[in-house]
Amino acid sequence: MHMRPLGAAGPTIAEVGLGCWQFGGDFGDMTEDTAMAIMAASVDRGVNFFDTADVYGAGRSETLIGRFLPGCAATVTVATKFGRGGDIFPANYSHDVLRRATEASLTRLGVDCLDLLQLHCIPIESLRAGDVFDGLRQLQSEGLIKAFGASVESVEEGLLCMQQDGLLSLQVIFNIFRQKLVAELLPQAKAKGVGIIVRLPLASGLLSGKFTQDTTFVETDHRNYNRDGQFFNVGETFAGLPFEKGVELTDAIKSLLPDGLTMAQLAQRWILDHDAVSVIIPGASSPQQAQDNAAISDLPPLPTALHEKLSAFYTTHVHDHIRGPY
Repeated sequence: MHMRPLGAAGPTIAEVGLGCWQFGGDFGDMTEDTAMAIMAASVDRGVNFFDTADVYGAGRSETLIGRFLPGCAATVTVATKFGRGGDIFPANYSHDVLRRATEASLTRLGVDCLDLLQLHCIPIESLRAGDVFDGLRQLQSEGLIKAFGASVESVEEGLLCMQQDGLLSLQVIFNIFRQKLVAELLPQAKAKGVGIIVRLPLASGLLSGKFTQDTTFVETDHRNYNRDGQFFNVGETFAGLPFEKGVELTDAIKSLLPDGLTMAQLAQRWILDHDAVSVIIPGASSPQQAQDNAAISDLPPLPTALHEKLSAFYTTHVHDHIRGPY
């Protein structure tokens, strides 16, 4: 496993992490035993960065991580998020609310200090006002959090956050289907020493290449109930593409696959080839998938000519179909 710095002031972490949204049940039910096995398999392959949020399963994801950590021999950096709870979103980001949410995350994770607390895609108006960042800096000065960052949905939001002193990281949607960040956000983050955490590297599984037009998802899976943005930003589901169009585009990309690479390997290696990226956080539904994700770090960079083809493919065939803030 290759390592990268999380921004200029953060820890050195594995370039492939583990996204833990699925532990909360938003991809269908997952047993505690399966979640524990996924975390163990990830750590065994060198993963030392987990990403979660207080709202994943109403705290279940954090709780399961908190149960795993005491028996883990490795040191794992855990990033969690705040700001999407029912009594918080979209405008209740007072210092008292932030503190209570932080203390609740500390309890569920079983730690005295959060490694990284990220704003969880809060409205751009609150980012502009900036008061919530003052609250984060206060928590940091008190030793309740080591560092803070922001999970964002658009380039505009990311650029706003990077104006804030002390911001360690940005979490963004970035994949072959979402390449807008290459032009401005990634270069600025690199110049400012802001780490980039990439979620949805496989566009909710589209870029695994395993879906067909007839693929269905269980009722509790956000890829069923949110595919058109009915409950939260449509960009968080299939990277904002209509499902049928996403399957069509993925099938077209398969013609560009180098010998010996799967679609999932191509998609994740493509992200890691951008040196502004600190870590990708694919989810995993099984220990084997967790190990396969971690193995992406061992692959060589993709050829320059392939990057050029994928860039042209995005511009010509994908960009106009993306929905949601971008």
